Amino acid sequence: MARRKKQKAPLTWKLLGTGMAVPAGIAVRKLSDTAWYAVRGTQPPKNPAAPGVGWGEALAWAAVSGVAVAAGRLVAARGAAAAYQSLTGKLPPGLNEGSP
Repeated sequence: MARRKKQKAPLTWKLLGTGMAVPAGIAVRKLSDTAWYAVRGTQPPKNPAAPGVGWGEALAWAAVSGVAVAAGRLVAARGAAAAYQSLTGKLPPGLNEGSP
């Protein structure tokens, strides 16, 4: 079995990935906090593991924030890949055309 040489990611790809991830993370946090407040009428728990937070509230916040973070990462990654492809005409390193 032949070993593949690890490909070093270009600086453009690294900058685009970070440049998309940071604002996406901030937006996801604000949106999830706002959605929680709109539905529950209270601020989300700052520390779900704290003794004063009930299990139901802690699990609900874990589910909401987990889905929001995963969706935000997906949007940021796809946006960065599209921007990289638009700038360079190639797919970013590690992405294959039509891979499942």
